[in-house]
Amino acid sequence: MIGNAVLELVEDRARASVGRWEQRSLGVVRAEDAAEFARAAGESAPRLLDPGRDDFAVHPMYVVSLLRGAPGADAAEFRPDGMYRDEVPGTDGLDVRLMAGGQDVRWVGEVRAGDLIELRRALTAVERKGVGEGFLLLTMEKVYGAARGALVEVTERFIVR
Repeated sequence: MIGNAVLELVEDRARASVGRWEQRSLGVVRAEDAAEFARAAGESAPRLLDPGRDDFAVHPMYVVSLLRGAPGADAAEFRPDGMYRDEVPGTDGLDVRLMAGGQDVRWVGEVRAGDLIELRRALTAVERKGVGEGFLLLTMEKVYGAARGALVEVTERFIVR
């Protein structure tokens, strides 16, 4: 467990960013990368694995797996636990434990090879849970879109202790 003062600092920082939408480009969906993702996910459907097929489709979870655009991040962009420093609001530079707290994914469009993916995200809730020091539950809303509109909407929760 981290100290109560650190948890309060995370809570204050996180609350200050609630509702502040940010946007970043995640780059262009490459068919080869989407097919590799499908292979790694254990898919066997040829339409998800072979970009040369006329009916090739991007795996529905591929775009949700994207955190950044082109590979090659600088080591300074990462926390000691391997996550990006700015991935969980309020925690940058602090020695906290982060855990996934659940994810709700809603598909509202079809991701296609060649789509330029833009991510919009905002922290929407900060809740103190548990007794004593407890932990924080941070809720993030994300919208993955392309020029033709929204493709995937995600509600993601992070536990900070």
